Amino acid sequence: MHAPKSILITGASSGIGAALAAAYAAPGLTLFLGGRDETRLADVAGTIDARGATVRTRQIDVTDRGGMESWIAEADAEAPLDLVIANAGISLGTGDGGPEPAEQVRRLYSVNIDGVMNTVLPALARMRTRGTGQIALMSSIAGFRGFPGAPAYCSSKAAVRVFGEGLRPTAAREGIGVSVICPGYVRSPMTAVNDFPMPFLQEVDKAAEIIRRGLARNKARIAFPWPLYATVLLLQMLPPAWIDGLMARLPTKSATAD
Repeated sequence: MHAPKSILITGASSGIGAALAAAYAAPGLTLFLGGRDETRLADVAGTIDARGATVRTRQIDVTDRGGMESWIAEADAEAPLDLVIANAGISLGTGDGGPEPAEQVRRLYSVNIDGVMNTVLPALARMRTRGTGQIALMSSIAGFRGFPGAPAYCSSKAAVRVFGEGLRPTAAREGIGVSVICPGYVRSPMTAVNDFPMPFLQEVDKAAEIIRRGLARNKARIAFPWPLYATVLLLQMLPPAWIDGLMARLPTKSATAD
């Protein structure tokens, strides 16, 4: 893929989104950054501006379909988008180990699935008219196996992964690259609330650089770190009955993480 000159990132006010914006920031680049927290977005924008990039911010919720369509259209009109990273997402779990409340499940799906579609679909439509561009979808290593501590989160990320991997071959025929990003534990506000061990926890700047390099190569799947990736692939292959007991003993994710 050619080096992008115009990039749009959702969930850019903190965590991986903010780190990706910083990793790409350079003179001659235009960055469109979206997020729910206007103050944090302004802080990220200050960092980007200091590195010589042009930055535009938008306080927006990815569940706002009409708002997302308008924002993407405006950004594309100003600087035709080369790369769109559908990064925004939330993380919620079972808390005390009981079933997740119905409204929590619906909220998580609204952000993690509908929010990704509200980003990808309008961007894809505009890229198709030019026959060029790249889409990146933020899934997770948790999207390879349903873990009892966060079944809705895992399934939402599985949906994003499968959608992106299914989209890739057809999009490629029209000159558009599609990559699915599957990180493990990355130090960020989302993981800061976890009160259980997080194996192979990575710093957010390192994660952003791994993602940036993978996108430059148009990799189909950017999954890391490899030991954790290999572990979930193995779990995915085993019959559920073999590992139900192990799964039942795993720690639960906070029900208040966001």
